[in-house]
Amino acid sequence: MSTSGKVAAAGVAAAIILFFTVGFWVGLLVLIGVPAAAYLMLDPSQRRRLRGVSKNRRRIGR
Repeated sequence: MSTSGKVAAAGVAAAIILFFTVGFWVGLLVLIGVPAAAYLMLDPSQRRRLRGVSKNRRRIGR
């Protein structure tokens, strides 16, 4: 499994644990809020590069 896959799996596991321990809304906030906050913390050049990578992946699949 790739590194990003491991990170995603750990995030989902943490959100599921929060769903059962703290509550649904807190778990949902963590599941959606943490990746959004990480994206917003990137520099504009890093965001552009990240968008470019996702466009290239779409082209490879064709």
